[in-house]
Amino acid sequence: MLVGVDIGGTFTDLVVSDGGRLSIHKLLSTPDDPARAMIDGLKVASPPGLDAIERIAHGSTVATNAILERKGAKAAFLTTHGFRDLLAIGRQNRPALYALQPQLPAPLIPRERCYDVPERLDHTGAVLTPLDLDALDAVLNALARGAVEAVAVCFLYSYVNPAHELAVRARAVERGLFHAEQIILSCEVLPQFREYERGSTVALEAYVRPVVSRYLARLEEALPPGSALRIMKSDGGVIGALAAREQAIQTALSGPAAGVIGACHLARLAGFDHIMTLDIGGTSTDVALLPGAPVLRPESEIDGLPLRIRTLDIETVGAGGGSIARLDAGGALHVGPESAGANPGPVAYGRGGADVTVTDANIVLGRLDAAHFLGGRMTLDVEAARTALEALAAQMGVSLDAAARGIVEVANANIDRALRRVSIARGYDPRDFTLMAFGGAGPLHACEVAEQLHIPRVLIPRYPGVLCAFGLLVADIQRDYSRGVLAPLTREAIGHLRAILSDLTRQAHADLMREGVVEADQTLIASVDMRYRGQAYELTAPFGDDLAAAFHEAHARAYGHAMPEREVEVVTLRLQAVGAVQKLALTPEPAGAESAEPALIQPRSDGVAVYDRERLLSGMRFAGSALVFQLDSTVYVGEGWSARVDGWRNLILERL
Repeated sequence: MLVGVDIGGTFTDLVVSDGGRLSIHKLLSTPDDPARAMIDGLKVASPPGLDAIERIAHGSTVATNAILERKGAKAAFLTTHGFRDLLAIGRQNRPALYALQPQLPAPLIPRERCYDVPERLDHTGAVLTPLDLDALDAVLNALARGAVEAVAVCFLYSYVNPAHELAVRARAVERGLFHAEQIILSCEVLPQFREYERGSTVALEAYVRPVVSRYLARLEEALPPGSALRIMKSDGGVIGALAAREQAIQTALSGPAAGVIGACHLARLAGFDHIMTLDIGGTSTDVALLPGAPVLRPESEIDGLPLRIRTLDIETVGAGGGSIARLDAGGALHVGPESAGANPGPVAYGRGGADVTVTDANIVLGRLDAAHFLGGRMTLDVEAARTALEALAAQMGVSLDAAARGIVEVANANIDRALRRVSIARGYDPRDFTLMAFGGAGPLHACEVAEQLHIPRVLIPRYPGVLCAFGLLVADIQRDYSRGVLAPLTREAIGHLRAILSDLTRQAHADLMREGVVEADQTLIASVDMRYRGQAYELTAPFGDDLAAAFHEAHARAYGHAMPEREVEVVTLRLQAVGAVQKLALTPEPAGAESAEPALIQPRSDGVAVYDRERLLSGMRFAGSALVFQLDSTVYVGEGWSARVDGWRNLILERL
């Protein structure tokens, strides 16, 4: 039995594959202890007991929440003498150009826990100042007295020569002051140049590693010894729990990544390779553009702090089912980013929520039905939602229906802007893509969002509300390696790159073998970050025989021109190691009758047809306006749209 578990802000979703047969489960999250809902769900999903579970793939928000809520470990920062304030100074960028008093995020590690010691390397890695062991001992003593849980070490040019950073760990362990895993080295977390980004990333790792490690330990204690636990990373791959303890920051932006991987897998099966994903959950909306494959970006931010790890290119906005609607001082309607979450949740949940949400608006509009929500397992208080919305409508001076529509339209406008940022702003025409809608609320808003961007087609998978959990089951094991080089692209540099690549390849094979991946299922992909000499940022090109030509081509593709006469500089060598997992054996169903009447539940007085998703079989067709009810979501087919069921039981919606 294989299980994918996605813990969201409102619901915890499980997809179970038992001999290739899929089943889904959905229950409210437990924000005070996310593991509790997961274990409860596993017990429900596996009636024979947890011992029947062979593998669990899990998407975790523990690292993300620790950073956003500032509830991480008590960490310290150790750097080269004179650079103690590296985290506080940063790049001196202005997040708001015209703000007279810009508010910058405070470093995760305060200045009183930042230390420096005498040591210095030059840009070639040669020692200018040896590491002062007496000064180091004094710092280690202070850290031990302060009960520090983790120490982030970031020396200048350690990505070229890691000797001094390794000596810090050896000294701390030798003296019995810390365990090896508590001394976190930038030469291992991010062996690349740019001191601030490297320092910020290793500080983030130190801040979240103890928290993630404790969380995984609790999970493993509750799971049977024979079950393999894998964790989703921010780049869409999964790693074992042991590796996740060593690379905790890699899980920080993993929340929406599983949905993109699941969407890519199902879209390809259905015959669509250019898709835009629309994942609307209870708290936020995540969108991404996949022009044939998922797109990675080399760095990101979390709460304003730079995080230099490879992540899926996903835009997130605070527009989910639980997003709160409110009026500002000028009477303008806003929706989100504040969310009612799982507790208390929307007013209609009857759990004490008092603020009107997008879910409440959809209930008033008749797009959610109290008798069919969560497969009829959860009761909705429709009258409470109407009463709360009537109060807001009175403040707005409009009718109840107009207020509800206004809330949905504002939420859709927020989503529209996010989709434009990942498509039009990057040179892609949305009309060339299929919108794949999932999440609990994605299928409710898909038609209206597609109309705004003139997207001709919407694809809704069979289980849209748990697609992130499904994506965890089909995600491959993935490890990433990098090594800073920073040298002109010469014959000697290429030889140096090949030597480094040989070392990284041996490490990658060994790591994948430890993850249980045989060599036949391993794929290694090498690439190089390069730039023209004098440029501030670089582009990534595949590692091959003619790196200069590959870079000129990448530059022309990105910027519309190339400069072959300019000297090219190598910045970073990268290696992506992929261990293919056995994919679920899904088979298409033959098309049958076109009439969807057998799936019709009941006619409604407003003319909206209502269908049961489980009874919609391959080949069936119907037209909007219509609602399709299922356990994990509700699909709204707008007026002027047609729907058909393909062999994979996806709903394909097209504009008439």
